[in-house]
Amino acid sequence: MKKVEELDVFKLSHSLAIKIFEITKTFPEEEKFGLISQARRAAYSIPMNLMEGAHRLSSKEYRQFVGIAKGSAGEIKYQLLLVKDLKYISDENYSELLPKYERVSQMLTKLAKSLE
Repeated sequence: MKKVEELDVFKLSHSLAIKIFEITKTFPEEEKFGLISQARRAAYSIPMNLMEGAHRLSSKEYRQFVGIAKGSAGEIKYQLLLVKDLKYISDENYSELLPKYERVSQMLTKLAKSLE
């Protein structure tokens, strides 16, 4: 099996986490402990859980962490909708990021199935 860092889902989710950090720098200061913190945590939770799961002792444990990562992908998808509607991000940023997170979610489903 490939090292987790070599998986496309890890690479994509890592690059998206960096993008979320960049985008949230422009959010209003009053969101520092709200949406900024939540969005960043959800974004880095995906590759972080992949890394942690890959270092567990069984594929069953790994699969559980992939499931947690998938939940975080769902969380960030809603947060993107919310910040778009609040006008914290542009429609263009939303249209760029949402399909990428949908792709991450699909990739996580496939990874989970491969670990059954």
